[in-house]
Formats: sequence, structure tokens, C-alpha cells
Amino acid sequence: MKLIIPMAGAGKRMRPHTLTTPKPLIPVAGKPMVQHLVEDICAMSKEKIEEVSFVIGRFGAEAEKNLLAVAERAGSKGKIYYQDEALGTAHAVLCANESLNGKVIVAFADTLFRGEVTIDDAQDGTIWVQKVADPKAFGVVKLDANNHVTDFIEKPEKFVSDLAIIGIYYFKDGDYLKKEMQYLIDNNLKEKGEFQLTNALENMKRKGTKFTVAHVSEWLDCGNKDATLFTNKRMLEAKPQGKIPATVKIENSNIIQPCYLHEGVTVRNSTIGPFVAIGKDTTIENSNISDAIIQNNSMVKNANLVSSMIGNNVEYDGKHNKVNLGDYSQCKS
Repeated sequence: MKLIIPMAGAGKRMRPHTLTTPKPLIPVAGKPMVQHLVEDICAMSKEKIEEVSFVIGRFGAEAEKNLLAVAERAGSKGKIYYQDEALGTAHAVLCANESLNGKVIVAFADTLFRGEVTIDDAQDGTIWVQKVADPKAFGVVKLDANNHVTDFIEKPEKFVSDLAIIGIYYFKDGDYLKKEMQYLIDNNLKEKGEFQLTNALENMKRKGTKFTVAHVSEWLDCGNKDATLFTNKRMLEAKPQGKIPATVKIENSNIIQPCYLHEGVTVRNSTIGPFVAIGKDTTIENSNISDAIIQNNSMVKNANLVSSMIGNNVEYDGKHNKVNLGDYSQCKS
């Protein structure tokens, strides 16, 4: 089994954090988003994930090293592919063409989920879905009485179904998928200006491929700061942390769980939590913080923060209640 993760997007709605870090490597509940995704998919696959391929922009050597480490921690071989131009979901997956053979899972990197789901590798293909209140912003599917997909519709203007495709797919035949995506590109077959994966799936279905669906109990978004903080909260609730590392120093402070404290964190004269994730070697002093993500090597003093994100190597000493600071920022008031 192979896993392909398209993640080349610029993540503009997550700025300033994505100015220095690719969005899928931003930590949620103590781990990069993409690491949660890889771990969860490995857990739901009965067959070992032998290879994890990341389709990225030109993120730089450090980001590539971190991605390969994510694959290695999952017991898989990591590969890097590049998508230099945003031409749609089918184009993004096809950039990993050398890995498109045999059994393949495709999972878009900002898709985190909850649910007891397993992969039935006897199926031709499986599409992960969740019911949504307003399907206009999503690709959706229609089903027959046997739970097989009858139609794929990309961002329907009129209601046809409320089963939104969350961005995770299983294919029994990766070579066949590759052929159908290449057909779209060779014939310049676009929808809404892009090469859509759902169009390749529609062609496969018309030729006899049977797609079924798998339902998740919760689909978590990391599209912007507030959505990411909500996902951080839900992941902390779903995956409670173990013991606080021995290298964490807590002095005259209160930790309200669930929280995540990385190695080397120092907390003095503060109340932390609930729903706070603090990165490696960060120091918090004289502060009250809840519902927040604070990354590595930062210093936060005299703060009363809620619904806030603070990047790496930040110095914050202020009285704002909500902040959103990228890496290497300084804010003192």
C-alpha cells in the first residue's frame, strides 16, 4: 500500500504562519498536521503503508527533511514530488506519477478526521465522506441502494447531495487512476478552470469501477487560525496526552488538561489550559493562557491569552487577549 499526500498549496489563509512554515507542518496538538494524518491513515489500513509520497511546492530542504522524518516515524519510506503550478486536484495527484501503481491511498494534507474507519482493500475504490449543511463549497457524491457512487458533482450550485468528499480516497489500481488523470491533462479537460480528480473518478465509474463510501464521524479543518484552534481542541480531547515530560519545569503554576507540553517547556506563575499546545523550549511566565497554540523557542510573559496562535522564536509581553503572531515576531506593550 502507498500513501500520496498532495500539499503544495501556499496556505494563504493561515498567514503569517505559512510565510515561514508550510501549512501541513504547522503543529496541532503537539504534532504537525500532516503527521496526524499519516498516523491515522496507517492505523486504519490493514495493510502496511510501505511508502508515503508528499507532493509539495518548493518548500526548501528543511521542510523536506521534516516530511521524510514523518514518513520514517510511521515506519514507511518517504518520497518527495513537486507541483510547481496549481492546476487542480488531479494534476496534484498525478505529480506523484512514479508512485501511482498498485494499491494507493490519496489524502489531501489539510484533511484531519475522527472516526472508526478501516480500508476494505477488496473494493475497487473508496471515497471518504461526511454530511454537511451547505454542500455548495465541496465536491459531493450521490449513492445507489448498494452504497455505490452514481455521480460525482464538483461544488454543485443546486442541491444534489449533502455527502461531501473530505479528501481521502482508496484505489485498488493506482495505474488505472494515473491513466484517467493523464487523459484529462492530455485533452485539456478542465472544470472550473482546473483538472479535477472527481472527473477522473467519473470516467472510471462509467467504465465499470465500483466506488463505495466510508463515513467519518468528524471532519476537521485547518484552513485558518480559528479553524486550526478548533482542530487543536478536538485533537487534544480525542488523543489525551500522557505524562508531562521530565524536562518540563512547572513552577507555582496550574495546568488544566487537556494540554500538550513539549520537552524543555518552562511554566512559571501561570495558568495554562485547557486546550493549549506549547512547543519545545518555550517559556511562559506570569500568564493565563487557554485555547492556544504556541510553537518552539518562544517567550510569553504577562499575558492573558485566548484563541491565539504564536509561532517559533517569538517574544511576547503584552496585554492583548487574542494574538496571531508568526515566527521571529516581537510584541511588547
